[in-house]
Amino acid sequence: MFKLNLLSFLPFEAITPLHTSLPPSSLGLPLTDTTDEPRTGRTIPVIIGRGIYENDSMLVSKKRQSQRQIRPSSVLRDIPKYDNSGPRSSARVRSSKLETRSLSNLRSIPRHTAEKVLPTPLLSLLLFNARSIVNKTATLSDFILDQAADLVCITETWIREGDNIPSHELTPPGFQIFQQPRSGGRGGGVAILSRDYFTIKAIPTPKIAGIECVGVVLASRESLAILVVYRTPGSPGESLLNLIDLVADWVLKFPRLIVLGDFNVHVEALPSSSVTKDLVPTFEALGLSLLKTHPTHRAGHTLDLIFNIGVQTSLSAVIDVPWSDHAVLKALIEIPSPPPHLATPIFARPRRLMEPSRFLNALKGLGTACVTLNELVDNWNVSLLAALDEIAPRRLLRPHRNRSPWYTNELRTMKQAQKRLEHQWRQKPDEVSLSAFKAFRRSYESAVKDAKKSYNSSLIASARSRPAQVFKIVRALTSPAPLVQNPATTALTAKAFQKFFTDKITVLRQELPPTANTLSELETLWPLSGPIFDRFTLLDKEVVARILAVAKPTTCSLDPCPSWLVKSCLEGLLDPLSNIINGSLEQGIFPDNLKEARVRPLLKKPSLDPMTLANYRPVSNLPFLGKMIERAVLGQLQQFLDDTAGLDPFQSGFRPGHGTETVLVAITDELRRQSDSGGSALLVLLDLTAAFDTVDYDLMIHHLAMSGVRGQALNWFNSFLRNRSQCVEYMDQVSDRSPLLCGVPQGAILSPLLFNIYVRPLASLVRSFGLDCYQYADDTQLLLRLEPGATSIPENFT
Repeated sequence: MFKLNLLSFLPFEAITPLHTSLPPSSLGLPLTDTTDEPRTGRTIPVIIGRGIYENDSMLVSKKRQSQRQIRPSSVLRDIPKYDNSGPRSSARVRSSKLETRSLSNLRSIPRHTAEKVLPTPLLSLLLFNARSIVNKTATLSDFILDQAADLVCITETWIREGDNIPSHELTPPGFQIFQQPRSGGRGGGVAILSRDYFTIKAIPTPKIAGIECVGVVLASRESLAILVVYRTPGSPGESLLNLIDLVADWVLKFPRLIVLGDFNVHVEALPSSSVTKDLVPTFEALGLSLLKTHPTHRAGHTLDLIFNIGVQTSLSAVIDVPWSDHAVLKALIEIPSPPPHLATPIFARPRRLMEPSRFLNALKGLGTACVTLNELVDNWNVSLLAALDEIAPRRLLRPHRNRSPWYTNELRTMKQAQKRLEHQWRQKPDEVSLSAFKAFRRSYESAVKDAKKSYNSSLIASARSRPAQVFKIVRALTSPAPLVQNPATTALTAKAFQKFFTDKITVLRQELPPTANTLSELETLWPLSGPIFDRFTLLDKEVVARILAVAKPTTCSLDPCPSWLVKSCLEGLLDPLSNIINGSLEQGIFPDNLKEARVRPLLKKPSLDPMTLANYRPVSNLPFLGKMIERAVLGQLQQFLDDTAGLDPFQSGFRPGHGTETVLVAITDELRRQSDSGGSALLVLLDLTAAFDTVDYDLMIHHLAMSGVRGQALNWFNSFLRNRSQCVEYMDQVSDRSPLLCGVPQGAILSPLLFNIYVRPLASLVRSFGLDCYQYADDTQLLLRLEPGATSIPENFT
């Protein structure tokens, strides 16, 4: 007998208004009747779903009745009651809808998706006493990489002041180092190594007798300060008091702080000194928590300690190592890690495709249908860029740079053998295994140094004829690499640099006297006389070819193609290049589309804070074509000044035969002459602030006119100086274009000679007060001779 479970016991009137979106199996209704029992009684067909309704009667085929297929009903759709009073119809109505499935009858039930809770990123920190890194730089570098550390704090580096080579060899690829050399004697020295994509700022620390420390601040969403301390054994108690004062000051400044290092305090024993005994309780009173650890010295003492406040820190491992008598402490810091610096995709053109012959064949319409000089320059840029795109389109550069090209397969094999000896020492830490490890480590360190020496020697030998390249190689070996700022964490932007450079010049200009007053004063000091230079001589193709041959192949981001390719295609580009240069000289104008400069901020010294805008100086990069025009003008202007003695004889710099040695020899000779005569001398050294950037255009044109430059030539210089603009390039950012109201671009070929003309009246002004004046670019030396027996300085000098 077919059973309807719960529904079979209900009146049909109670069944029909049922509306549900639940699956049929949840109602206890079978999908198909498979019973073989004989049927008795009256069968009531129950169908939940679509049906055929006619005269308030449900007419269903026998096939459907036998299958008893149940379909879900539509949402909020009423099913009419079954009327048993009317006659049963024998009509057979078929519908295609009964033989198909419709997903529109299903109601989608929204699923609740819980938000994924990502674990807090952990920074891995190592602390160990190296007992000299000088003789184990390769071993320590390998250890740091094997431990996948983010921050490494080292005590007892044994590095002296100015000895940068061991620290350079210690720093693994992708790391940066901050260190404090040892003050003197044996031992000492602390250092911090971090991933180079971290933005870290060094914090100055005071000198404390018997204690060496180095401090940094890790900039992220939550800044973390780290202070590494090394206390020499037997240091006086006052040094610990000074250290406590320093830590207390840092606790107030930095809410998240970690103080760690080798304190040479036996935490497990009670020291005799009350100051030493109270070190840990005092730190805990400041809010610092001490990470519980095991003895870190082979003698069984706990000397290396980690204190923290405001940041969750846990000790994950205490690692015994055979290369030190201290264990390595590995801790995990729960702080948002700054994202790794993912370099902006670099698009480059394959140099192997830049063949001069293919480039010349791809040039089309160069120099045709151009009327003005600016049109000639635009056509030059467009044509060269189109040809370069045709033969060498830009491609995404996927660099696979080998950061250790000196690393050979033999060194890799020796490294594996050293790890096996270290593993044997861990299994059986006796003197035999330790001696075997130390002996092999010395061989491995020696092999690494020999491999580096051989590789670097070959590099220097290959660059023997290029002094600049040799200097670059030596600087990379002896000086630390510049810090790479992470755009995700650094606050420095191209817009910020642009505003800083502009505001600096604006403030300096406001402090200078008005130009009109200065011009009237200079008229009496520098009267106009002598020959006139009023027009340039046009250049033939041979002179243009010589100018291009001696030009340095420097390329700016504004150039349409590399400058070396232009020099290689001299024969095909000589005619349009000559037309542009001679057009500029003849018309007395400098092309407007060559007046834009791209400024790159350059850190003045590696030791300066890279997060401070004032520690950068602007370096302007100009288009290569503009420099060719400048070279054509430079030769003629320099020749005119030499023929007319237009520059001061004691003015050196950017002049043939007038270098730094000229000024040094002249001043030294004068001081010795004064000393031999029994007299004395007073020397004052002056340096102009932002000298090139504060050149006034009106004064510059006036000085050129007083030097004899007139007519079309003077118009050219006026066009060259005015209506210039610049934008700053920093990392992958480019600032908006900003107009220049004063100054000569430092990257221009003409700027040094123009500056010499600009400061020439200064020597005449100084000599009017009875002083000698020596100049080298923006450096000025004033010399006052005093007679024998003079005991005071003249009033006009003060």
